[in-house]
Amino acid sequence: MHVKAVTHVNDAEAPTTPAVRLLLVDDDPLVRAGLRLMLGGAADLEIVAEASDGGEVLPLVDRYAPDVVLMDIRMPTVDGLAATEALRRRPRSPQVIVLTTFHADEQVLRALRAGAAGFVLKDTPPAEIVAAVRRVAAGEPALSPTVVRQLISHVAGAGADDRRTRARTLLGQLNDREREVAVAVGQGKANAEIGAALFMSVATVKTHVSRILAKLDLSNRVQIALLAHDAGLLDRE
Repeated sequence: MHVKAVTHVNDAEAPTTPAVRLLLVDDDPLVRAGLRLMLGGAADLEIVAEASDGGEVLPLVDRYAPDVVLMDIRMPTVDGLAATEALRRRPRSPQVIVLTTFHADEQVLRALRAGAAGFVLKDTPPAEIVAAVRRVAAGEPALSPTVVRQLISHVAGAGADDRRTRARTLLGQLNDREREVAVAVGQGKANAEIGAALFMSVATVKTHVSRILAKLDLSNRVQIALLAHDAGLLDRE
């Protein structure tokens, strides 16, 4: 197992709140080195460990308790999709951001359906990757539902009818208000925008989102957006 624990936050620049703990997973040591340099300059981020294969992820998560995992999608032994699926099946698992070289990729879409909070391209500017990590650590998606729908439109996958049936069955568990919030999330609205559109406070919107996630056993808002899309609720946009 390839593991290298690295800490970049010193006492002089340590933030007042705990640093976001990161696990880097990529089979290319040069990519990991680039990410280490890129992310190590942020005082509120801490790289706690690195892995070269998806099979190392679960033991490292148990050992280092990262908040966010940056996960390469293509690795030779256990790929990022399998590792993400295994990780997100566990309770209180860290958030996952998928690393990829292709924005329209069936594996990326499957990783999002499995519970990844988003994806970033490997040639994404450093500041955007840092911002994505911060958003995910704060419980926000790393990409907008618009990007999710663009990805879906570029990836022609089989089983669309089955997904629509499943999505409508799941969304049928929601009450009318929760369903309205789910559609608004799928439309890419922020909590404040949802509150203004549906005449409710931001706190109430957050409560509805939390209830939707709990009722449908979902991990994040990206999965809500995917369900709303699969159910055909966004077709008239």
